[in-house]
Amino acid sequence: MLLSKSCVYGLRASLYLASKKEGEFIPIKKMSDKLEISFHFLTKILQQLTAEGILESFKGPNGGIRLNRPGHNVQLMDIVLAIDGEQLLTECALGLPGCGIKNPCPLHEKWAETRDAIKGMLENTTLTELVEKGKAENLRLTTDGGFDILFDD
Repeated sequence: MLLSKSCVYGLRASLYLASKKEGEFIPIKKMSDKLEISFHFLTKILQQLTAEGILESFKGPNGGIRLNRPGHNVQLMDIVLAIDGEQLLTECALGLPGCGIKNPCPLHEKWAETRDAIKGMLENTTLTELVEKGKAENLRLTTDGGFDILFDD
């Protein structure tokens, strides 16, 4: 897998938040139940996204977490960089230090093309775009459920 489990969960949680009414705080426990992600693990991931300014948290009885800006202003790249950093976009596919044009590995040229395509997709895809597609086509957001899990609140 190219992305860490934390990053995948961060993307799923961000999509969940982007599907909600703008400005609405969602309890983390509710989100962890809906997305089938450990509450403690999800909390750590959401803390990273909050520290990077992608999410905003509010404590108290009506507290929870929400996107800090509209979903159409959040690119997938924002989330990937906040959780996994830029290693996916900079490191050698074989893990060799110093891999580059002057001293390439056997995968360098093909990986560079693939990496650039992945970078473009992450930079040019917003949360709102994926939420709309997910809802229209009832795509999966959990192991067993589609985007319909978002509506049975």
